[in-house]
Amino acid sequence: MISEIANRIFNQVIADYHKFDDIDYTVKNPYDAETLEHLFYVKNWIDTAQWHMEDVVRNPQIDAAEGLSWKRRIDAQNQVRTDMVEFIDGYFLNLYKNIKAMPDAKINTESPAWALDRLSILALKIYHMKEEAERETATPEHREQCLAKLNVLLAQRDDLSQSIDELIADIEAGKKYMKVYKQMKMYNDPSLNPVLYNKS
Repeated sequence: MISEIANRIFNQVIADYHKFDDIDYTVKNPYDAETLEHLFYVKNWIDTAQWHMEDVVRNPQIDAAEGLSWKRRIDAQNQVRTDMVEFIDGYFLNLYKNIKAMPDAKINTESPAWALDRLSILALKIYHMKEEAERETATPEHREQCLAKLNVLLAQRDDLSQSIDELIADIEAGKKYMKVYKQMKMYNDPSLNPVLYNKS
C-alpha cells in the first residue's frame, strides 16, 4: 500500500532530522534515486525543514531583519515543496499512463501527491504533538489536552491513509483518472506579483 510506504518513510525522515535538528543539514537519502521511496524521503525532508523554519520565525524576540530573511526563505522553501509535489504527481502520471479510464471514470478533488503532501504534514503534527503530550516540563492539563489532540491526529492519519490507498486503487482500476494542474503560485513570480513588477 502506498500509504504504508509513505507513513514509514515520513516517520523515518522525521527521526533522521531530529538526530541533528539542523535546517541546513545535508540530506543523506538512503533510497535509490529512481524509486518512489526516494521521492517520499525528499518530500518529507523539505516539509520537516520548513516546519522548523516556521518555528524560528515565530520567536517574538526575533530581530525584524532576521525575521524578514526567514520569511523569504520560507517562501522559497514553499515553492520547493510545491515543485516536489508536482514532480511526484508526474511520477504517478507516468506510472499510470497506459491505464485506460472507464467511460464513467471520475476525477478526484486532489491528486495523489497533494493527498500525500497532507499525509507528510500530518506526520510532523503527530511527532510534535506526541512530544508535547510527553513533555515533562508541561502541566498535566497541557499534556492531557495534547494527548487528546494526538489521538485525533492518529485517527485522521488512518482515514487519510485509507483514502489515498482507495484513490490509487481506483486509478489503477480505471475508475478514476488523474488530472494535474500546476499550482501557479504568484507571490514568488516577479512578473505576476504587482509589488515586485511595479518596483522594476
